[in-house]
Parts: sequence; structure tokens; C-alpha cells
Amino acid sequence: MPTGQLKILAISGSTRSNSVNELLLQRIVELSSPEWEIEIFKGLTDLPYFNRDLDGPNTPLSVDVFRKKIARADGVLICTPEYIFSLPGILKNAIEWTVSTTVFSGKPMALITASGLGEKAHESLLTIFKTIYARVEESCTLLISGVAAKIKNTLEDSDRATIEALEKLVASFSDLIKEVKAAPPVKG
Repeated sequence: MPTGQLKILAISGSTRSNSVNELLLQRIVELSSPEWEIEIFKGLTDLPYFNRDLDGPNTPLSVDVFRKKIARADGVLICTPEYIFSLPGILKNAIEWTVSTTVFSGKPMALITASGLGEKAHESLLTIFKTIYARVEESCTLLISGVAAKIKNTLEDSDRATIEALEKLVASFSDLIKEVKAAPPVKG
């Protein structure tokens, strides 16, 4: 890994293989190279349904791995569709497994909602991550309505305005992460 490369954990809220959200993450990988080292998390389906009784000494291994990946990342990028005017249940489940921790507290976040419409899911994402004290800046959020017509198999075939919006988000997210990393630690 080149010196100074930022570690990004990317999470797709869609579990479909070859989903448009997965394609979008691939476009972001292309746009962010070589500044970012991106790991696309593939374990949402491995997380059990959230059960507070299993949180603590009995935390499932898949949940522990997920939390550690978040903690080790310099920033977390979520790209999700909207299902029935809300977040996909599997993504909400994953987030619920983090609420008893502080892994998102102060963590730089980039939030993309890419769907047919997406406004309600986007609003939910913003509310959730502000509530759990993640570092969310407006310049690091993006709502892409009508995404299926905008993101294609190559950057060149994708909608130019959407790619430019992604480029701005990548630059803003990099700046946010660097700002957070440069800040002196908070003393308690």
C-alpha cells in the first residue's frame, strides 16, 4: 500500500450480484485510485438478525469481524438502494449491530443512495448516521435518482454529470478523512 493511502470500507446495501449499487462502487474504485485502498464488504448476509441478547460476550464472530473492519477503516462509504421508501433491511440490521459500540462515533462517512427515487432512504441514512455521531458532511452525500439509466459497465458509458458528482464526492471524502486524521485526539 503506498504511503498515505486512505483505507475505505465500502458497503453496498444491495445483496444482488451485479447490482447497480455494486457497479457504482466499482466506478468509485476507478475514480479514487491510487489515493484510496477500498475493501468492498461482502458479509452483510453473514450477519445474523440483530439480537441484543447476543451482544457482548456472545457476540457472533461475523459481527465482531464487521465491527473491527469499521474501526480499522479511515472512512466508511455506504451505497444503497431504496426498498419500499426505506433502507434495505439487511443494511439496517448491520447498522443495528454497531449501535452498542462507538465504531461509527466520529468516523468519516460518505453516503450514497442510488435507486429509482431514493429520497426516503437517503433521509433515513442521514438521520441514522447523525444519531450515532458519525462524521457526515453534506459534500460527502449523494442521492442518485434514476440510477439504472446513469451508471453503466464503464466510466465512459456512464452519465457524465453523475460521474462528475462522484468525482466531487471522492475529493470531498478524501479531504474530510484527512481533516479528521490531522485533528488532535480528544481528551476525556
